[in-house]
Amino acid sequence: MGEIRLEKVHKAFGSTVVIPEIDLEIADNEFVVFVGPSGCGKSTLLRLIAGLEDTTSGRIVIDGEDMTARSPATRGLSMVFQSYALYPHMSVYRNIAFPLKMAGVEKAAIDEKVRNAARILNLSDYLDRRPGQLSGGQRQRVAIGRAIVREPKAFLFDEPLSNLDAALRGSMRLEISELHHQLQTTMIYVTHDQVEAMTMADKIVVLNAGRVEQVGSPLELYRSPRNLFVASFIGSPRMNLIKGSEAEKLGAPTVGIRPEHLEMSTASGHWKGTVAVAEHLGSDTFLHVEVEGLGQLTARADGEFALRHGETVYLSPSSERLHRFDDEGSALN
Repeated sequence: MGEIRLEKVHKAFGSTVVIPEIDLEIADNEFVVFVGPSGCGKSTLLRLIAGLEDTTSGRIVIDGEDMTARSPATRGLSMVFQSYALYPHMSVYRNIAFPLKMAGVEKAAIDEKVRNAARILNLSDYLDRRPGQLSGGQRQRVAIGRAIVREPKAFLFDEPLSNLDAALRGSMRLEISELHHQLQTTMIYVTHDQVEAMTMADKIVVLNAGRVEQVGSPLELYRSPRNLFVASFIGSPRMNLIKGSEAEKLGAPTVGIRPEHLEMSTASGHWKGTVAVAEHLGSDTFLHVEVEGLGQLTARADGEFALRHGETVYLSPSSERLHRFDDEGSALN
């Protein structure tokens, strides 16, 4: 079991409040992603759950037991950090086995657990190598293997892919998602990358200045953002935001339109614009269009939509896919 419940959890450093009171429930076997900009408190919240930071007030309950004052080692959690924190002089086998050896587990049981973890992570052929002989992705898998052998109630990942290049991040996202399906264990994953959040999570927790702005599935947050912050943060490329008289014509002080919900034409449309930048990505084309009175809007088209800098294009919003927000930034629809 790996059910985790935060009850009015609050964290302050002196007079500086990092985490206002937060209530949050994480179900057993759920993959939850904490996402938000740098400095929003997501890593601090993860460290509070792990016991690496003390709470100022509130309770952290794991499987029905109050763990707020318990040490990290007694919480039954395993954490994977941004830095791999591997011992360079030890083999992959010994790195994975290290926490079990320190816990006094007998040699035969250690061997079974290490080899099972290596099999799951496709590391069986690398057990005799040292970290310096591995790629970044392989080193991260070793760090995950060290967490797996402890058979935790939940895994805590603190931006584990940020040191990898784009191609490796993509493949490691798939590997961690598959690992979750194999192990059927609760996972909490911290990232500032909303693409990671959208592609991996069962449930996303969007944080802003320590506050929970919205909790929901990736599609819930995409389709029904609660406010402007969530609307702007979730989705790639970002949502277009229109204010002023044009927004009022569409029915609200601020109107949001996602790039994929702008129809494009070279003949006619709602707004006439000039292509500033065209990003041709093969399957998709992203056009950054200057529209008089609105500024630059981003539109997503099929990869075959061939327009270039300086050419004229007409944009029309899909009326049923508009997001409307009031003067305070709260969603109206």
